[in-house]
Amino acid sequence: MVAVRILRWRAYLATVIERSALVMHSAEQMFDLVNDVAAYPQFVNYCSSSEIIAADEGSMRARLRLQKAGLSVEFVTSNVLQRPSSIVMRLEEGPFSAFAGEWQFTALQEDACKVALNMQFSMNKGGLSMLVAPLFESVADRLVASFCDRAKVVYGG
Repeated sequence: MVAVRILRWRAYLATVIERSALVMHSAEQMFDLVNDVAAYPQFVNYCSSSEIIAADEGSMRARLRLQKAGLSVEFVTSNVLQRPSSIVMRLEEGPFSAFAGEWQFTALQEDACKVALNMQFSMNKGGLSMLVAPLFESVADRLVASFCDRAKVVYGG
């Protein structure tokens, strides 16, 4: 089951994306999939490259490049890791005037959890923002489903 909600607040020029899914995998397993940034180009739509800039047990800095139809956008986030319950993302560099996101992993049973993604972003003003916003929105819109599909490949089910 996947819950879907997209809100666009024109007054603030912000896009809010909220997605969730119930999966038959542990919170630890799903946390590990989302935290495996290096693997994103293998299964996240339009992710052409990813790089872990720095990482330790409680944090990570990562760079992602999204590419579609000749359009490319790159951004860096600083992530706070609370294994296995959450990953909080904050923008360090990129084409956004504002960006914040959080993955939450709520254990329901030993082998089942709820995965939720809450993300808010606004694009910098300018000509490219009108092109970049739909690309980022389409990627963000499918992220939870991409990780659910990846879990089936990696963990079975």
